[in-house]
Amino acid sequence: MLDILNSCSPWLRDGTRFAVATIVSATGSVPRAVGTGMAVNDDGEVAGSLSGGCVEGAVFEACRDAMETGTSRREQFGYSDADAFAVGLTCGGVLDVLIQPFYPEGRDGEARTGRASDQLVDLKRMSKLAERPSDTPAALIRRLDDGPLTAVVVLEPADFPTDDDVGRLEVLTGDRNAAHAAASQVQTMVANGQTGTIRVSPHREVCGDDYISLLVETRLEPPRLLIFGANDFSAALAKMGRALGYRVTLCDARRSFTSAARFPDADDVVVAQPHQYLRSEVDAQRVDRRTAICVLTHDPKFDIPLLQLALTLPVQYIGAMGSRRSHAQRTAALAEAGMRPEQLELLHSPIGLDLGAVTPEEVAVSITAEIVAGRNRHHRWQPVEPLSRLSGPIHGHAAEPWHHVSATRHD
Repeated sequence: MLDILNSCSPWLRDGTRFAVATIVSATGSVPRAVGTGMAVNDDGEVAGSLSGGCVEGAVFEACRDAMETGTSRREQFGYSDADAFAVGLTCGGVLDVLIQPFYPEGRDGEARTGRASDQLVDLKRMSKLAERPSDTPAALIRRLDDGPLTAVVVLEPADFPTDDDVGRLEVLTGDRNAAHAAASQVQTMVANGQTGTIRVSPHREVCGDDYISLLVETRLEPPRLLIFGANDFSAALAKMGRALGYRVTLCDARRSFTSAARFPDADDVVVAQPHQYLRSEVDAQRVDRRTAICVLTHDPKFDIPLLQLALTLPVQYIGAMGSRRSHAQRTAALAEAGMRPEQLELLHSPIGLDLGAVTPEEVAVSITAEIVAGRNRHHRWQPVEPLSRLSGPIHGHAAEPWHHVSATRHD
């Protein structure tokens, strides 16, 4: 729905009721992604498209019906072997679509329909978001199962979840335990600009059959993984980072080692002095607190000036490859260069989790496992245990943000 929300702005402003059809899952060959929306208002005006034409007529009628009944529902549209040109997707895919009516208030503040009392959507927030530029970061969370017409609008995804967000999720799910479980999962999705569905259960100990399905839409640029140093460990880490949803940049000052062909999983391959490139990205405001920085250069002339800058930035994660001896020499050089003790305390060996990693691929798993733990707001000194040794909910309550820094060990 976020993709068409700006088109719905006049309807929200004028109090025109409308319904939105949103793709919540897609299998096979389908033309549009999960989160794509199409809206129909009371006057028959249409915004957006779900399939490029092959199911729009049926979706239009379903939206009109949803406005009249005031209920949300799921519809499935797919290929029909009996009649490829019947309502369905002749390309062979299947779309699962959420159809949800919205009842905005008019300029006089009065609801245009008696169904508005059943709607728990914060339309003021939705209207505010609809008036913002279409690339403004945002998130929208909606229930997929039957229930009240609910939606949670997140205007500041960088701050999610606030106490207010958790309170809204409790209204959405109808259960406090489910709200906290949802906040933990949604936090990860919002931080990475992901769109998809999650399941939460009111049961803290086990997941029962009465789980609640939520559709989470985000509008956010992917977080960045900046890898400095062109080597086999960097290539493996780039592949893992891309799989985790990061926009991966590989930077090295040595042109002969740095080529796009050698690092096919990196979105950007840059030949530049590492500290100069990082400074240019900071100045261009392309580094933020979701950014992960991995220094794999093994060369003090690159490491020291790069870490001098990196350790002053409010990023999510910083790691620096090297043995314990290398780490000691590095911190001594940084201290001599003027880094404060509290900054140096943030730089620890080893990087990653103790997996006994040896190969580049195993080391990449170790590094990204630690990045994921930090990204999901685990405390830096909180031990990471196998789930089989733990009790309670798998997705715990959201904790404080983790912006600590680690170094690496490869003895």
